[in-house]
Amino acid sequence: MILADSHCHLHMTPDPDGQIGRARSAGVGRFLVPGTTLADSEAAAALAASREDVVAAVGVHPHEAKDFDPSKDGARLEALARMPGVAAIGEIGLDFHYDHSPREKQIEVLEWMLDCASRLDLPVLLHNRESGAEMLALLERRGARADAGVFHSFTEDAAYGRRAIELGYLVSFSGMITFRPAENIRAAAAGLPLDAMLVETDTPYLAPVPHRGKPNEPAFVVETAKRLAEVKGASLGAVAEATTGNFERLFVR
Repeated sequence: MILADSHCHLHMTPDPDGQIGRARSAGVGRFLVPGTTLADSEAAAALAASREDVVAAVGVHPHEAKDFDPSKDGARLEALARMPGVAAIGEIGLDFHYDHSPREKQIEVLEWMLDCASRLDLPVLLHNRESGAEMLALLERRGARADAGVFHSFTEDAAYGRRAIELGYLVSFSGMITFRPAENIRAAAAGLPLDAMLVETDTPYLAPVPHRGKPNEPAFVVETAKRLAEVKGASLGAVAEATTGNFERLFVR
């Protein structure tokens, strides 16, 4: 059994190789490291280029969108996206909870990143917080695309997830599915098909039960997969087979 952590910011941790080693011992053998700024994306790409079974995504998080000028910075981002080991554009999206960047700027940068992904035939990693209606409307205007990407740390309901899947996206569940108050996330997982799912840690954030309060790391994705298996009434092996297969189809080319 091999699990894949589809979203882990390993370059933000003090000991990425130690974390990778512990993850491998726990049965986790695939890793995707997303960027959040241009500099951060460079670090993610460098880490992926030098580690086996690690791929990177490059992009600008909505919190940082205010600092990204497509006319000045776009060529640099696109060059990063063409590097060996870069498998996606991300982490990109909308965050209307914190509004660290103006909403209009978040939308402008997201549209540019989606265009870049289409040009390069790469999937995207979508951050979506309190922006579900706007995000879905934007994606629907653009239309369905095969292997379009993934809704990272999915928190919307099952109806939303089904529409995202129709548009070509997977849904990824983080350690939040193990949190006691997160019945809404478990209900969404119960109502969506396993063959459209990924699992992730969002290392170093969102550590699952029983590791709450600790920095998260890829080895802990096993706990997320176990909880997802319970919700789906499936074996851990079935969850691993489906989610790792989806990871390899989307990110390993």
